[in-house]
Amino acid sequence: MHKKVSSRDINGQSFSKLKKVETIPDPDIYDITYVDISPSEGSSSPLSKSPWSVQIDPNAVDSPYHSAKVTTGAATGKSNHNHSPNILLGSIVREEGHIYSLATSGDLLYTGSDSKNIRVWKNHVEFSSFKSNSGLVKAIVLAGAKIFTGHQDGKIRVWKASSKDSNVHRRIGTMPNLCDYIRNSIVPTSYFNFTRRNRSSAALGFRHLDAISCLALSEDKRLLYSGSWDKTFKVWRVSDLKCLESVNAHEDAVNAVVSGFDGLVFSGSADGTVKVWRREDQAKETKHFFSQTLLKQDCAVTAIAVDQSASLVYCGSSDGTVNFWERENNMRNGGVLKGHKLAVLCLVAAGNLMFSGSADLGIRVWRRPEGGCSGGGEHVLLSVLTGHAGPVKCLAVERDQESVSGERRWIVYSGSLDRSVKMWRVSENSPPMVNQETRLPDQFGGSSELTVAPSFSGQGRISSKK
Repeated sequence: MHKKVSSRDINGQSFSKLKKVETIPDPDIYDITYVDISPSEGSSSPLSKSPWSVQIDPNAVDSPYHSAKVTTGAATGKSNHNHSPNILLGSIVREEGHIYSLATSGDLLYTGSDSKNIRVWKNHVEFSSFKSNSGLVKAIVLAGAKIFTGHQDGKIRVWKASSKDSNVHRRIGTMPNLCDYIRNSIVPTSYFNFTRRNRSSAALGFRHLDAISCLALSEDKRLLYSGSWDKTFKVWRVSDLKCLESVNAHEDAVNAVVSGFDGLVFSGSADGTVKVWRREDQAKETKHFFSQTLLKQDCAVTAIAVDQSASLVYCGSSDGTVNFWERENNMRNGGVLKGHKLAVLCLVAAGNLMFSGSADLGIRVWRRPEGGCSGGGEHVLLSVLTGHAGPVKCLAVERDQESVSGERRWIVYSGSLDRSVKMWRVSENSPPMVNQETRLPDQFGGSSELTVAPSFSGQGRISSKK
């Protein structure tokens, strides 16, 4: 059973927030905790079950199935020939589960799904895999030789490739570990050697009591942050896997935690807020103190990304918008990026670009202004990448090593509830879009300009599946 409380969105329409799940939830329905579930009975499709449309007025938007129509320099009045087209390179297809998490390191891509498997891909071919018995893999973070995975059961598993055979991965730990339980049972009040201030006395301690929604590393890679539906985020030491701190951060599920610049940590929640926490490293302790609330709204915060080079913070919401703040502007709201028709589910920043993935099946590519937003510049939309048949749940990005001189390109990986991972090549020098035409993807009887690249099966063979 699940319990809901009624709330109101920005348009005055009611929706429900999922407050507690006492049984293992169907991930297609319950992955985000702010939703009103109203699918037709008997429907089994992830799209028909998708809850991420509850805050969009269907009469006020166009079709969410877009294909980018990229303009030429002549059309925009600017000449910029030093760029490659933004294209779909291919798809990795493995018919076993919806893709919920991605991570990339060098030539390796890690994918997590609701099949309990974490798969490792190299040059589009399955290189290795390892399995957990804990249910769907909600998040993956790479820290040197260690691989951290966050799970539906509220635990973090730690893995490492064998030194003798890189194809073999072994679990080297679980967080919290046995020592955490022993220490907490012996002296529960002093497990964390700091005093809780201005927070609920009902600290949840060293273990999460609900599903883990996100993982993130600190700037120096020494700390791991985990956010959970239990309304907390926790701080772990990477070296010995010990839980250092538990922060009762929000009034509803924590959907995003990201370590930013200047020792700041940003958290976003289904309660509609984005909060800033200040990290202080003391002699033998690491403490986090509440600093300010950047955003308070009726709709849920679903994703956060930080652009370290420009000190920008982006926040995606269930109403399809992306808010942003800039350090140079004293962390005042710099504006709202609009265009998605349904909820923004994931964000990632790389170079001058920011990518937003959505339940509307699309990925929008934004370029920030060179001189910063505080100087009067504005973000511009470069492309809308389409091709997925399900909501875009996660994104990962790496530098394209084959970029030509004078051009910086990125390889973007997108994971979806359509059970596939797609690979895109995007150039920072792309001209802005001036319009886009509404088209239906192939599975809806139409065509799409970016769905013609080959797909690769789990064995690396070209597949006819989209």
